[in-house]
This record gives sequence, C-alpha cells and structure tokens, in this order.
Amino acid sequence: MRNIRVGAAAVNQIPLDWEGNGRRLRAVLDMAREAGVGVLCLPEMCITGYGCEDNFHARYVVDTAWEELAALLPATRGLVVSFGLPLRYRNGLFNGAVLVADGAVVGVVCKRHLAGDGVHYEPRWFKPWPMDVHARAELPGGAEVPVGDLHFTVGCPGGDAVRIGFEICEDAWVAQRPGGELARQGVDVILNPSASHFAFGKHEVRRRFVVEGSRAFGVTYVYANLLGNEAGRVIYDGGLLVAQGGQELARGRRFSFREFEMVTAVVDLDRTRTSQRRTASFQPDVGSRGDELRVNFDVPETTFTPASGAPDPWESGPRVKEEEFTRAVALGLWDYARKSGSNAFVLSLSGGADSSACAALVWTANALASRDGAATVAMGDRLCCVYQATAQSGAATENSARQVAEGLGATYARVDVESLVAGYRALGEGLVGRPLTWEGDSIALQNVQARARAPGIWMLANLRNALLLTTSNRSEAAVGYATMDGDTCGGLAPLAGIDKHFLRAWLRWMEAEGPWGVGPLPCLAVVNALQPTAELMPASFQQTDESDLMPFPVLDRLERFAVVDKQSPREALQRLSLEFPATPRAQLLLWTRRFFDLWRKNQWKRERYAPSFHLDDADLDPRSWCRFPILSAAWTRELRELAAEE
Repeated sequence: MRNIRVGAAAVNQIPLDWEGNGRRLRAVLDMAREAGVGVLCLPEMCITGYGCEDNFHARYVVDTAWEELAALLPATRGLVVSFGLPLRYRNGLFNGAVLVADGAVVGVVCKRHLAGDGVHYEPRWFKPWPMDVHARAELPGGAEVPVGDLHFTVGCPGGDAVRIGFEICEDAWVAQRPGGELARQGVDVILNPSASHFAFGKHEVRRRFVVEGSRAFGVTYVYANLLGNEAGRVIYDGGLLVAQGGQELARGRRFSFREFEMVTAVVDLDRTRTSQRRTASFQPDVGSRGDELRVNFDVPETTFTPASGAPDPWESGPRVKEEEFTRAVALGLWDYARKSGSNAFVLSLSGGADSSACAALVWTANALASRDGAATVAMGDRLCCVYQATAQSGAATENSARQVAEGLGATYARVDVESLVAGYRALGEGLVGRPLTWEGDSIALQNVQARARAPGIWMLANLRNALLLTTSNRSEAAVGYATMDGDTCGGLAPLAGIDKHFLRAWLRWMEAEGPWGVGPLPCLAVVNALQPTAELMPASFQQTDESDLMPFPVLDRLERFAVVDKQSPREALQRLSLEFPATPRAQLLLWTRRFFDLWRKNQWKRERYAPSFHLDDADLDPRSWCRFPILSAAWTRELRELAAEE
C-alpha cells in the first residue's frame, strides 16, 4: 500500500494581476500544506491569468511570469506542485505546465492540442508542442530547464517513486489523448491543469473524461480549473475532480464566490499499479525514450482519511440548467463589478421580464456571495432601479417595476421622460417638414422613446460609479429587436447569452422555487402575469414582442437551425414543420422568411452589443463564437425561391 494525498485547486485569478494572483496562490499552497497534500494541481495559466489575450505576445509578460514563479518557489517546500504559465522557446510561445518539487523547478510540459474554437483563440498566441519532442529552454535570467513531452519520476533512490504526467486542458478533449502514452510509461498520476469555461451541461462531459480516463489509463486523475469571471466574458465554474480506477473520489463546489477552493483525496498508488498488471490489454512501453525526468524528493505517505470537497445538492437535482444559469450569471455579475472597480449596478427597470430578470440576478449574486462569506452591501446600495415612463407606459408595468424593486430591497425611482420624447418628435417633424404618424413612422417613433431613456440612466450610473446593465436577451439579438443607443445602452449585457423562451420559464421557477440555499422571489409573480411587450406603441395597437416577431419557441428553433446547424431556409422550414405540425405551413413560411431576413440585416447590432457572458457553446456573440458578415446578400435567392414554391 502506497498512500499519498493529492489535491486540486480552483483559483479566481485576474489577467496580469501579479500581486493578487501571487497572493492567492500562496494562500492555496499554505492550505495544501496544512491539509497534508503531497501533489497539488493548480489551474492552467494560473500565474498570468488565462485571459491575457494579445498581451501574451509581450516579452515582459512572459519574463514577469517566470519572476513570479521564482518568488513562489519557497512556498512549495515539501510539496509537488504544477503551475501554469507561458514559455518562450526559439521565438515560439508555448502553453506550459511547470512541475515544481520541494522548491525547485523540475521541468515544463507543453500543451500539445490548442483550443481554437468558440471562445478560445489559443493558436493566435501559442504553438502546439510536437509529440515525443523534448529539449532544454533558457529561462529569463539564463537558467535552463527541460521542456517538452515529458513525464516525471519523483522519489529518492531506493524509495517508492511517484510517476507523474500531464494532460493540459484541451489535451484531454481530443481522440488521441496523451494519457494513453503516459499509461504505457507506467505513470501513476495524471494532472490536468485547465482553464475550461462554463457552458450548459459541460461539467458532466468533464466528469466523464476524468473518471473514464482514470479507468482506461489505470491512473489517479487530478483535474483543476479556474474559477469566476476572469477576464469579462468567460465564466469558470471550478468543478474540481479527483478520480482513481474509474471511481470519482472527490468533487469540488462549482460557482464559488470565494477566492479559491480546494479538494483533496488519499489515493493508493499500488491499487492502480495492480490494476494495470491485471489488465490483459495493458502493454507497457519497455523501451527508453529519454522523456522521463527523475526528481530526488519523496512524496510523503499519509494515512487514509475521507476525501475533502463535495458538490452542492443542486447538482443532482431536476433543474440543473436553471441552477447553472443562476449561479453562473450571478458569479459573473459579482466578479465583473468588483474587478472593474465598481460594486454597484444601475438598471432601467421596465417592469417586464428582461429587466426584472437582471434585477433578480443581482439580488441572487448578493445572496450567494453572502453565503460564501464574501463582503456584501445592502441591496439598496448594490442596485438602483429607475422606471422611465412615456405616454405609452401603462399602469401594469409601472406597478410591476415598483413591486419587483421593493421586493428585492433595491433603490427605486420613477421619472417621466415624455417631455424629452415630445421634444425629439418636434425636432424630427421640423427636420422632415411634416407631422409624424404611427401609421407611417412607427419605427422612428418607437426608437426615439428608447433613446430618450438612455442619457438619464447613463448619468445616474456615472453619479453612482455603478455599472449600467443592458437587458437585451439572445432572442432579441438574433433578430435585432432592440434599439441601438436606447435599450442596448449599458456596459454589460448579462442576458445576451440566454434565449427569451428559457428566461420566461426561469422567472417562473425563481418565483416559485429559486436556487438551492437561497429560495424563491415571490415578487416576480407580478412580472410573470404580464405578456412581454416593448410598450413603445399606443395601447390601441396591442403591441407584444411575439406579435412583432413570432412565438419565442419558434424563434429559438429557427436560430438553432440557421445559425448553429447552418441550414438553408428550405431545410429550416422542413424541420420547423416537423416540430410544429399543428401550425399551418404558410405561417411557418412567414416566420422562416422573417427570421432569416432579420438575422441577415442585424449583424451590425450584434457587433455593438455590450460585453455578455458566454453561457452556451453556440452563442451569438461575434467576438466569441458566431462570425457573420455585416453586409451580405445571404439567403436572398433562397428565400425568393422558397416563396415562389408556395
């Protein structure tokens, strides 16, 4: 029996925050030592922060990262630790995992497979390290270190050494995982330092490759990840994992509001070694490849104790997507505010679903942060809501806005901006030399109301040194159902990654149940009783969002068919007919044509949306997933031919 304690840490880092990142890493190292950890895995790029983007090209960033690592080495005495940072070699930049043992750098394993899709742009900054290549790299200051496709044997001569290898984030997501080769080298422990962003349902995929990797490779597998809203758009959920021989031993909390989390587990190395010997298909590599580094340091043995860390009960509940959405966006809002230098929010609260959802998420962030012991302030100081009335505003939405703000404990104010709207209307009539009418000038008259609300709410945000939230959702972004420089004004768009159909269901869930450990928000009942409307036309027009566009379930399916599945209008219509068989084909054709036409015309709006959170690995943000030309004649012929068939 050879028992050692392994650990994985999730750390909430900030790109290029040398002092802060170093302070948090020292705190994690101290915690690991106190817990008796022998081998600790830290996240990918934990020293620099993962989201440095083009700053990775700056020489000083790489040099400073290695200086910071040198400053951290004394805190690793008695430990084996992996750190993530960039490495420069022969004018190429590589994504490195540095193994440190007892205060000394042993070697650097470089990432083989770079993430280059969705929110990831690693090939823009890094080069993939080739398989079976190892060399020596000169570090800032002149020292040399082994680098490349390496694994490590940590142990004094005559002792029972621990063999350690790496799969760095994306390396574990590909078909030809390095873990297979490491298993043939007799590796005991695979460390996976990751910067794996949150997306709905993604954590279960991670859990499967960790657990299955531990079984298939016959190893102990230790998975670490970043935590929080590190650089603006991407949210990291943590989700630490330790598995051995196909069994999950420890799992960390996700979406923690603490600066770091850690899980540990005692693993019996002899157990996995015996498993490899028993497996008929296991074939060790008996040759010498020169990629093994020996380290003269004994990983301390330990007595067996229960693993630390456990998931929250909500992870096995029936409403995981609602919980994930709530916790991801709440953490994103919290981190975005504090890392931008503001801890307060301002919101133009219309009383409708979108703005009420934003308010509810700020309230939830405050509640979850308080549960985790983070510093909080009263909701009246955290969130200021303003209802901005025009001649088209109704008593129902005003009552809804007031009840939601009061129910959340937010600061609330009502202002009347009709005089501003009237002034702009008179200005427009003077410019064109005629009266403006709802029958002939509806878009202009609607948009001027939204834009008249922008200057005042921006001023309030400036006066309070607060973040102005814009309330546009993903469904609106798809078809451009928003007024630029009006309701899109703001510094952050927390809902731009989520569709309206889900959002309405989420509001009902928040009213009745709410996130685990926090509870419901009954004040949302008044919002859920209303039909979503922009409320920009006279009441006689009976304007609703779905009458302007189409039913939101239809809109969301068309978005999937056209944008994600890349289907033509005809193919999208065929699939729509299968999913909505009770709807006349002529109506489905009308909605299909409307969607494709609006999508094509409104890319310029999607380019101008405030930063949003990445919640889905097929989102609409052109800066993180969906590229589309601002000017194009896309689907013009296809839609004309489709219409001619009817």
